[in-house]
Amino acid sequence: MSYQVLARKWRPRTFADLAGQTHVVRALTNALTQNRLHHAWLFTGTRGVGKTTIARILAKALNCEAGIHAEPCGICSACTQIDAGRFVDLIELDAASNTGIDNMRDVLDNAQYAPSAGRFKVYIIDEVHMLSKAAFNSMLKTLEEPPEHVKFILATTDPQKIPITVLSRCLQYNLKQMTPDLITQHLTHILHEEGIHAEMAALQRIARAAQGSMRDALSLLDQAIAYCGTEIQDNAVQHMLGGLDSARLIALIDTLWQQDGASLMEQVAVLAAQGIDFSTALQEIGLILHHISLYQLAADALPEDTPERAAIIDLAARIDAQTIQLYYQICLLGRRDLSLAPDESSGFSMTLLRMLAFHPQSNGSAPAPQPTTPIRTKITDEPRMASAPRFEAVAPPPIAPPAFGIAEAIPNLAHTFDAPPTQNTVSGADLPADAASWAQLIERMKLGGQARMLATESELYLSDNDRIHLRLSHNHKHLGESGYQAKLREALRKHFARDIRLEVELCEAVAASPQQQQEASRTQRQSEADAAVQQDPFIQGVITQLDARILSVSPLKQPT
Repeated sequence: MSYQVLARKWRPRTFADLAGQTHVVRALTNALTQNRLHHAWLFTGTRGVGKTTIARILAKALNCEAGIHAEPCGICSACTQIDAGRFVDLIELDAASNTGIDNMRDVLDNAQYAPSAGRFKVYIIDEVHMLSKAAFNSMLKTLEEPPEHVKFILATTDPQKIPITVLSRCLQYNLKQMTPDLITQHLTHILHEEGIHAEMAALQRIARAAQGSMRDALSLLDQAIAYCGTEIQDNAVQHMLGGLDSARLIALIDTLWQQDGASLMEQVAVLAAQGIDFSTALQEIGLILHHISLYQLAADALPEDTPERAAIIDLAARIDAQTIQLYYQICLLGRRDLSLAPDESSGFSMTLLRMLAFHPQSNGSAPAPQPTTPIRTKITDEPRMASAPRFEAVAPPPIAPPAFGIAEAIPNLAHTFDAPPTQNTVSGADLPADAASWAQLIERMKLGGQARMLATESELYLSDNDRIHLRLSHNHKHLGESGYQAKLREALRKHFARDIRLEVELCEAVAASPQQQQEASRTQRQSEADAAVQQDPFIQGVITQLDARILSVSPLKQPT
């Protein structure tokens, strides 16, 4: 007898054999027990979660010679023929290769005839979303009111493409993806029955690689048995899947934390020479970072059988949680953009270099070489890219800042030069004295982000002795948080070239915040524009002669 792959050999024959999908099994079991049978079911879900398998078990329960119930006998001619795929009244149609209206008409024409051997004529239409619009329309009436001896079971991986008119005529069940733990348990049971020994770490690796699909997991298990023989080992499965030893990846993370760029690139070169799958490597790094973060926040949640658990606990004690989150996010983005890199090796190494560059305690990249000719450079308080070398007496205008500040990525840059005040800095200037001067100050400072949000919604209450006292209404109390105040305080310090003490007081309401002043000005200009239009002789003549009316008036924007 020829070899039968595990996915077919261990395909469940009854609802009790199914792994997972308990919500669907419960609903179908109750319906069969109570004989409350619908005429059309729709099973949705990703690949390999049991859509077609459940459809065949349901067909067997409907046609079992022992009667309609949730536990088909499995020994009658109907059950055995359905298991063998040759039951004459079970018609399986692949909609991916039979998409046209002619194929659907053949199905519907045959549906009117009574079943030959079974109780019901069951039509299983797989990947039903691939049918054409005309084919869907042709089956609507039959799908809604089929003959009593006909049952439709539809399956799809993309229910969004199915017309709502079809969905409304079916009972829809969404099958969930399998969890790695559930897949591991099922693989363990199968290997026990097959008499094959496997390391638990190897099965867990296969379960993660299957990404929720039991069929993919069984296919990978078949591949692992062919690769390893009767002893499935974790390191062999790693090599088969193109993954890496967890200890090597943990060493890579440790090198990142130590900020040893040279050693990091040496390790990347070794990995590239081994021809690893860099996408899988980033996936494994992300999993290790997840384990580290999990242990930091919920130590008991980290499984005892986690590979390299002791090393993960050690890293969790040494690396702060914020850095782990930063590494994890960069890892995800690096894996997403891997296909856009010049090659996967450079994309992988660039992801690690990005982690190194944005390390909270990083000193940045290697120091820039010292020029042999003196260069005059203009440095502003805002982070800007260094201007090109010039020999004129005046430095060129600074280049526009990138999306992230160099001073944020390289903290020590701010201390490399003694930066003179920017052109917006007014050393020794007086503080604003009233609400109008406070609004003018905000515009001169060109505030943005959190600092501008707090400043524009606040009313100036008092200013003296390098102290600015603001009032903020309770409706905007979230703007008074320490982060917003810190941004505004730093902007004031840069503008006045001295420390300014900022105080924010909450009150019921404010009356003269810059935002309110701007709204009042806008309302006044609108009123003036309305009055000017209403009094214009030409407009009045048009209204009188043509029986016209004014729909809206928009005042011209005042120049700034």
